Amino acid sequence: MAVQARTVQNKRDQSGVLTGKAGTVYDVNIKYNSPDGSKKTYAKKGFVTKNEALRHEAEMKTKLQNPNFAASIQVQSKRTVGAYLNEWVENYARVNLRPSTYDGYKRTIAIYINPYIGNVPLNQLAPSMVDNMFRQIIDKGLKPSTAAGAKRVLSVALGHARKYRYIETNAARDTLTKFGKGDKTPDPYTPEQVAALMRRVAGTEWEMPVILGGLYGMRRSEILGLRWQNVDIEKGTFSVVEQLPFKVPPKTTIIEQMAPPKSNGRALPITDIARPFFENQLYYQAERKQKALDNGKPHYDNGLVVSKPDGAPMYANWISSGFGKLLDELNMPHIRFHDLRHSAATNMHQLTGDFYTVGEILGHTLAGIGASLGLSMNFEAVTARYVDVRLERKKEVLDLYHAAVHSAVGQTEKRADKAEPKKRKGAEMDI
Repeated sequence: MAVQARTVQNKRDQSGVLTGKAGTVYDVNIKYNSPDGSKKTYAKKGFVTKNEALRHEAEMKTKLQNPNFAASIQVQSKRTVGAYLNEWVENYARVNLRPSTYDGYKRTIAIYINPYIGNVPLNQLAPSMVDNMFRQIIDKGLKPSTAAGAKRVLSVALGHARKYRYIETNAARDTLTKFGKGDKTPDPYTPEQVAALMRRVAGTEWEMPVILGGLYGMRRSEILGLRWQNVDIEKGTFSVVEQLPFKVPPKTTIIEQMAPPKSNGRALPITDIARPFFENQLYYQAERKQKALDNGKPHYDNGLVVSKPDGAPMYANWISSGFGKLLDELNMPHIRFHDLRHSAATNMHQLTGDFYTVGEILGHTLAGIGASLGLSMNFEAVTARYVDVRLERKKEVLDLYHAAVHSAVGQTEKRADKAEPKKRKGAEMDI
């Protein structure tokens, strides 16, 4: 008989949760002929009810008559979830995703998926097993967002396995665990909050990262990879054509080669409000370099707009963690450093309504900026209207946003009118 009853000491309920009570489950075993003529057995165990097992039996008997499906079943019968995920992350994620995303997927698989379900045969993975994995992750004291992240990675990987016909269903999509919104992305800063942050970091090492992130919406690696050779203060423009490589080895002092940016690169205007910050940063770095040389200390000429005191590159992960500590010290609402980019995008769009130009400033795709702002539009029509976003239009949008932030600063003295930029004060980054 293809469906057989079996007594277990700890039966699961319909939701896949262990009940702690003995009971009966049903196993499906189907004998079939493989494409090479040999006799094989397909098995799937642990159905809660006999009707579920019978439905699965009927479905599989039909599918196993297809030689291609039967061949796939034979190949996948010995492949585990862990083996598949390790192969998938190298063949798909490493090739198709950004290095940072690939690294995140690889870590999630190694730490939060394989230890729990890595040894399960791929074609035997059930939603209840995935739900149990979530429970174990949360029981360890980790945030639900960690389990949710594991679900996202597993769901994408299993979706590809289904397309390859390695499996019939995506177990990660059929789970019962619900993740709340307790770890939702923080609300972006308003122009007034951006202005308050600018006031608090004025004259410190945090000033330029906040300006580039909060006023221009630049990505973290773009900020840390911006070099003076791509800045023309006299003409009032700078170009985002490279970024800091994803992994910079510890104690690196010289960057031999930058990485290309996520977007294809973009030219941005230096507004009248932003100009003093660029000028002050250039002056301060020159002063700092001369002081190091006078004291016989090393200085590394990477030409970076944002760098360590000795000119060496900063570490991307450090600036993110340091930003959180900075906000705690300043008693300001918690956001991630990347949320400065979200703040700039939201504020520019609310002030102008020109989501396409905002996207060009941020280096987003048309669909990408529309999705991030929750817009649904006829993208083809918009593209036809804005075939070429000129520097002048970018400046109009940035001028409106920067003026809104500047007006919130109040009667702050313009540094550009001073004979000499002020020297940096305390509360500098502990590098």
